[in-house]
Amino acid sequence: EKYRGRFDEGWDKTREAWFARQKELGVVPQGTTLSERNPGVLAWDELPENEQKFAARLQEAFAGFLEHTDAQIGRLVAYLESQDLLEDTLLMVLSDNGASQEGGPHGVMDEWSFFNLISEDIDEIVANRLDDIGGPHSHSNIPWGWSQVGNTPLRWYKQNTYGGGIRDPLVIHWPKRIKQTGGVRDQFCHVTDLTPTILDVTGVELPDELNGHKQIPLHGESIAYTWDEPDQPTRRRVQYFEQFGHRGLWKDGWKAVTYHGKGTDFDTEEWSLYNLAEDFSECHDLAKEHPEKLKELVDAWWVEAEANGVLPLDDRSWELFGAAPRPGTPHFVDEYVYTPPISHIPADACPALGGRSWSIVCEVEVPKGGCEGVLYARGGHGVGHTFFVKDGKLQFDYNALGRHHRAVGDAKLAPGAHRLEARFDRGQPSGTLTIAVDGTDVGSVEVSPVVRMLGSTGMDLGQNPLSPVVDDYEPPFAFTGRLEKVTFRLRSARQAADVAAKARADLATE
Repeated sequence: EKYRGRFDEGWDKTREAWFARQKELGVVPQGTTLSERNPGVLAWDELPENEQKFAARLQEAFAGFLEHTDAQIGRLVAYLESQDLLEDTLLMVLSDNGASQEGGPHGVMDEWSFFNLISEDIDEIVANRLDDIGGPHSHSNIPWGWSQVGNTPLRWYKQNTYGGGIRDPLVIHWPKRIKQTGGVRDQFCHVTDLTPTILDVTGVELPDELNGHKQIPLHGESIAYTWDEPDQPTRRRVQYFEQFGHRGLWKDGWKAVTYHGKGTDFDTEEWSLYNLAEDFSECHDLAKEHPEKLKELVDAWWVEAEANGVLPLDDRSWELFGAAPRPGTPHFVDEYVYTPPISHIPADACPALGGRSWSIVCEVEVPKGGCEGVLYARGGHGVGHTFFVKDGKLQFDYNALGRHHRAVGDAKLAPGAHRLEARFDRGQPSGTLTIAVDGTDVGSVEVSPVVRMLGSTGMDLGQNPLSPVVDDYEPPFAFTGRLEKVTFRLRSARQAADVAAKARADLATE
């Protein structure tokens, strides 16, 4: 709520204000041009009122989370200071990439809707769920317009090789070694320069061989020289970039870059050329004025690409992420057997239940006084499954992005040993969830939509200690009987759209 109303003026005015502040602080050169809106980003005043309300609230939540992140860095700094360690501790703070484009043109209330290829109704969200944004019942992401604000004054976003995708702030703090505080450095630096810098200033030599294995050469160069000599020329000479066919190369202050259209011919795409020493934001394309310089950089890109294993170029995305598991790997099976107690299982190690038919069998012992608690839980508030016993009855809740589908047993579980089963049969586009006790069906429910991605929270057996899948119980709601074995069986292959949904989620974490 601290940021309520702070972004009501919209992304155009906010971006202009941030740009002015950047020039005032000296983090961008005074002659920098503010780039135009990226394709697909409308002027704020052209948005319908509800889209403005939704987008502003998403940015408020983002700002709150950013402040929270800053506070956690502050906690670390405060601890180091309390232990008299701050003066001689090297801190490096940087982003992993430019601002995300996975929120799309409108932003999303719950990214798992996006990952599951399910569209959201902004009018419905504004009417009923706006106050959920930023809380435990949302998993939001900002729209392109606010992402471009985050990349001010640059173009494009994460996944692209323009400045908005690859140019990030880097803050270095080491009072004992760096005497000039608050200084700005303009020398080129790539993330591969950070490890050489740490090795350089700590005096650690990288071994040529480790445990009998020859080590690959370390890329990058130390940037420690910039700390004492801010006007020293850049020592790096060249750096290539590539992702999903988008390509770029920096060389001696010049940059060649191309935006790749998926499925288009790499050889027919136009490259742009920028002199970054004079054009920080890549707004003035010099390709036609300096064709010889452009050719030099494009040719150099191919040399660097071959030397660094980029070739052959491949613009596939979800197809690569959706490759079949290799023989011998954990997921090259269709049956998983667990014997609790077992610790939390990360999402990537869980059985891939999304978008297919499956069954879960829990072998339990119910005590004389009855029992309650979670047998299996996957995901959380936004999306997931929970198989549990409450009020003596077996229940399964299929949380399809906040749409709860509940199967409840018709009688209380009797004391003794039981095989408790949940079975999902996928149809098109819905599915049927059935629960059974000792081979007899005791409840069922139709499920729509079918969830392809079950979130990133992972899985627990015998409890639901993290985000609860339902509001019926408080975490961890541990099972009070004895859970002896849990068996998962994958009963059908995922469909192409399911693989695409998983790829969307994988790309968002890259």
